[in-house]
Amino acid sequence: MDRRTRDKDDDTSAKERPTLKTLAFMTGLGVTTVSRALKDAPEIGAETRRRVQLVAKQIGYRPNRAGVRLRTGKTNVISLVLNTEHELMSFVSDIIYGVTEVIADTPYHLIVTPYSRSQDPLDPVRYLVETGSADGVIISRTQPNDPRARYMLERGIPFATHGRTDMGLVHPYHDFDNYAFAGEAVRHLAGMGRHRLALVTPPVGLTYYGHTVNGFADALSEVGASEVPFNTVSIDHTIDQIRMRTAQLMRRDNRPDGIVSSAAAATLAVVAGIEDAGLKLGRDVDVVSKQSSELLHLFRRELLVVNENFRLAGSELARAVLGWIGGAAPGSLQSLSTPGEVQAYRHSEGQ
Repeated sequence: MDRRTRDKDDDTSAKERPTLKTLAFMTGLGVTTVSRALKDAPEIGAETRRRVQLVAKQIGYRPNRAGVRLRTGKTNVISLVLNTEHELMSFVSDIIYGVTEVIADTPYHLIVTPYSRSQDPLDPVRYLVETGSADGVIISRTQPNDPRARYMLERGIPFATHGRTDMGLVHPYHDFDNYAFAGEAVRHLAGMGRHRLALVTPPVGLTYYGHTVNGFADALSEVGASEVPFNTVSIDHTIDQIRMRTAQLMRRDNRPDGIVSSAAAATLAVVAGIEDAGLKLGRDVDVVSKQSSELLHLFRRELLVVNENFRLAGSELARAVLGWIGGAAPGSLQSLSTPGEVQAYRHSEGQ
């Protein structure tokens, strides 16, 4: 195919792309009515809205985002800002699934804005705001005094945080109750006769570090157990580092007989370190771990787990951002997931 033919085909393809006029012709309605029906305008009847949206879906109609931005000043984009070096296991795929599930039937599209360890976490947020690249933003790895949240609040940008801040400022968030998780894990281990407990913490500096550490400490006091300090690693360390330092810890005379782990990826390394030290999981030491997908029991059935639903988190964060864009009060767009009971798989082994 020569260039002229290719260009002609491209022009034909562009001309044949469904437009509002196409929808108006196919439904027998006016262009203005069709446009309002696509936006769920309340003055358009429910049956008309349903019919227009069904036809739009059938013919593959997509609004011209450049045109929308020129007319309305909106991008119809929600940006999910992720640290690509720290978001492990199924976090990324699950939270993206949750967001896209909510925005699928809206005019909004999701873009993922990555950043790395070498960057200031504020950089990608500043870029999105200064370039007007998104109508709403979702951030994770939230800090107690998070400069990203303060920056967006000051500029009136709708956003939601995965995790809470502690700045005395009101904004949408979704969080998992890590205080309750740590407390439940300690009580479960104590009920199994484990009384020397260690904690693999979230990274220092993130809000849920404090929630987890406080829940762990308060529950230790409640059940009369003691802490075996394990502050040389966090879940942000590499698998090799966690494995090596777990093995060192487990070779000590005052080693723990129970461990609480804040992430599934870290738990894999913890178990490897336990076995490197010549000990057996479920006999010499028990481990309670958070997990976001039910996979840890496939690795070791002796593991005890508490599920954290990142798909739910993605869904709640998307609803929060869309709610703020739609005019809802930020304080009404906050949600907290409560952990379920510790689950054990070992009893079904061999069935």
